[in-house]
Amino acid sequence: MLSIEERFAAALHSTARSWRNALDRRLKDLGVGQASWLAIAVVAKAGRPLSQTELAHKLTVEGATMVAMIDRLVRAGLVLREPSQTDRRVKLVVLTKAGKQLYGKVRAAADAFRAELLADVDADQLRAATELLEALHSATESAS
Repeated sequence: MLSIEERFAAALHSTARSWRNALDRRLKDLGVGQASWLAIAVVAKAGRPLSQTELAHKLTVEGATMVAMIDRLVRAGLVLREPSQTDRRVKLVVLTKAGKQLYGKVRAAADAFRAELLADVDADQLRAATELLEALHSATESAS
C-alpha cells in the first residue's frame, strides 16, 4: 500500500500532466502544440521580455531545447528575438502581434477550461489546495 506522501506525489504529477493534455486537446485547432502555447503563455504572463535562459528555466527545459522551440516560434511569426539593451550576448523573447493574438485565444480557452473543471469545487478547498501547491513550489525552487 502506498503512503499518503506517495499517493500525493503521484496524484500531483498525473493531474498536472492530465490538465495540460486536456487543455492541449482544446487548443489543437489553434495549430500549435503544448510546448509552443506554454512558451507563448509564459512570455505573455511575464509582463516583460524574457531571456532565452529565463524562458527555459520557467518551462523547465534545457537551453538547446529552448533554442529549437524559439526557432520554430520565430518561423511561425509568433515571437521575435531582440538584443538586450544591457548585455549584447543576451537575446530577449518578445511576442509579435500574431503571438499576442494567439495568446488571447489560448487564454480564453484556458479560462473556459479552468472554469468548467473548477465549477463544482468548494472555494475553501480550492484556496487551501492552491496555497499548498504554492508553498510546495516555493520549497522545491529553494531546494534545487
